[in-house]
Amino acid sequence: MKTACLLLAEGFEEVEALTPADYLRRADINVTIAGIAGRKVKGAHGIVVETDAGPEALERDYDAIVLPGGMPGARNLAESSTVRNLISRHYAQGKLIAAICAAPAVVLHGACNLLQGKRFTGYPGTEDSVQGAHFVPERVVVDGNIITSRGPGTAGEFAVAIIAALENRQKADEVAQHALLK
Repeated sequence: MKTACLLLAEGFEEVEALTPADYLRRADINVTIAGIAGRKVKGAHGIVVETDAGPEALERDYDAIVLPGGMPGARNLAESSTVRNLISRHYAQGKLIAAICAAPAVVLHGACNLLQGKRFTGYPGTEDSVQGAHFVPERVVVDGNIITSRGPGTAGEFAVAIIAALENRQKADEVAQHALLK
C-alpha cells in the first residue's frame, strides 16, 4: 500500500488539506495527517483539525509528501527545519512532493529551492517570488516528481494527480468519478 504524509501547520488552507486527504484515502493510499507542532491544528478559517500524528511522523519515510497552502500555514511549514529536511530527503530519494496554493512558492522554492528549472503553478501572484522556474497558469502541473496546483478550487484535481502518480490513471479516474469531479 502506498503512503503519503500530509503536513499541517497553523494557518493551513482547510480545503487544500482535507480534500487530498479524503481523496487519497478513497484510493486506498495510507495517508498520515501530521501536525508539525502538535496533534490539534487550527486552519486559516478557524477550523481545528485533530491529526493522526504529531511531529514524530516527520521522522518516517513515505511515498509522497503533501503540502497544503494557506497563510500563514505555508510560511509556518517553510520555517520548520524538520519540514525542510523531510521534503529534501524525500525529493533526493525521487519520492513525490505535492504542493498547492502558496506552498510551491513559499515552501518548495523559498525554503527548499526545488523549483529551479521546473514547470510549476500556484496561487495567482505567488509566481512573482519564484526566480529560475517556469510558471504555467494551469490548474495542476506535474514536472518529474513534483506536483503543484493553484488553490482551493483545484484541490480535487490536485488530489487526483497525486493518486495517478502514486497508483495509476485508472484509480485516479475512479476516485474523480465517484466524487463527481468528472
